[in-house]
Amino acid sequence: MRYTSLALLTLTSLLAGISLFGKNESKPNIILIFTDDQGYNDLGCFGSEKIKTPHLDRMAEEGLILTSFYAQPVCGVSRGALMTGSYPIRIAEPNNVKQLHTVPHPKEITMAESLKEAGYATALIGKWHLAGNPNESDNSFESALMPNAQGFDYFYGTPRFNGFTVYVDDTPMRSRIMRNEEVVVEAVESWDHITQEYTKEAIHWIEQNKDQPFFLYLAHNLPHVPVGASEGFKGKSEYGPYGDTIEEIDWSSGQILAKLKELGLDDNTLVVYTSDNGPWIEPTHAPRGADTDGTPFIPLDHSGSALPFRGWKMSAWDGGSRVPFIARWPGKIPAGRKSDELLSTMDLLPTFAKLAGAKLPKWDIDGRDATSFLMGGTNTSPRNDYFYYSACLLTGVRSGNWKLVLPRSGNPSGTGWWGRLIEEIPEVQLFNLNLDPAEAWKLATAHPDIVKSLMKRIEWARKELGDLDQTGSGARFFDKGKRRLQSPIIVEKQ
Repeated sequence: MRYTSLALLTLTSLLAGISLFGKNESKPNIILIFTDDQGYNDLGCFGSEKIKTPHLDRMAEEGLILTSFYAQPVCGVSRGALMTGSYPIRIAEPNNVKQLHTVPHPKEITMAESLKEAGYATALIGKWHLAGNPNESDNSFESALMPNAQGFDYFYGTPRFNGFTVYVDDTPMRSRIMRNEEVVVEAVESWDHITQEYTKEAIHWIEQNKDQPFFLYLAHNLPHVPVGASEGFKGKSEYGPYGDTIEEIDWSSGQILAKLKELGLDDNTLVVYTSDNGPWIEPTHAPRGADTDGTPFIPLDHSGSALPFRGWKMSAWDGGSRVPFIARWPGKIPAGRKSDELLSTMDLLPTFAKLAGAKLPKWDIDGRDATSFLMGGTNTSPRNDYFYYSACLLTGVRSGNWKLVLPRSGNPSGTGWWGRLIEEIPEVQLFNLNLDPAEAWKLATAHPDIVKSLMKRIEWARKELGDLDQTGSGARFFDKGKRRLQSPIIVEKQ
């Protein structure tokens, strides 16, 4: 196997336990751009023909694309996995209640806390969604669960999501915007300018912290509905309102990269771009598979695309959790590289910690250090499998190109509002994702040995991580009492 001289140097340094950086070279800055409900197919470099993303396409040309990168299938659990480097079912939550949107216990160690302890300035600009529901009396959130108490020096954005309807006026629900613990906008009435505002905040914060290592988590609220775009982008995309939103996020990413060059930080900054889950595709109010009257819920021009994969946000198919991934770091990550090796959001915590010289939590996490893999020191990812969970329901596992899907009922009890987008699977199914990304060709009977091997991994996950009806031996609890489910399992009487 042949490597570039840079890759050989990187690999040699890693194997020898030597720092990636010389004595006189500062720790790298880290910027994570995280979008909301963006589909795999919604960037030019990932196949979109209608959505124009020149800045992100150029970022991909100058860096690395991963085509088998996994998040979790819903917003809150995805952010919980990202921040803690763990499957959400493993994460401790207040009062041991497993929420449908994960609420990490204050004693959990987040990515921001790890990097802050290593001397990094830390900021979250955008969506948090890890503090549970607001208090009904004053719409406030528990301070111990908010970003400033979880390792972020600076926070500007929304405690939860921006909405759950196509248009703001479709519901009385309104989101607030906060700066640290101060409410700066009590009720957002339009999301048209949020990407502009976040970009301005991000650039200003970078300028303020350019002389020290920093970690910026830019977590866009969009393209989660209600979508929005400012005057320069509204009505411009061939894809419609959703495309307008993505094209403005592309502009925002270009602004961030340009500011790094202007400040001379480009060569010492790792920038990662990815999404929290697949696109929210739900064109009718009724559960999938049921008769409907065709009443629109989310028009297709307000939803993204997961093609060529099957499924969507909240589903157990790859379209729910397989998302675009781009990483760029001039001089460190070889340009123009593309890999189909497995990696996940959980792997970013140990990877960032390695680069920053930061400590990891003292307990077991599920993330793996991917430093050498990202930098081209090896073509093999440290991740050899990925377990699919819908809420606390274990639905399958991927290893290599093989994906095993477990039997389940439609709209499974215990999965709450996720369930309406989960279909019945009557028997074990096996797919080769390399040959069949749409998960259409059932191969279980032709490959019983592979089914048997993957079932052993399933058995490990049930024992270590848990399942809907089983608490894992490795699940974390910081409060007394047994695990409880926010959406309990209902046993039907025979």
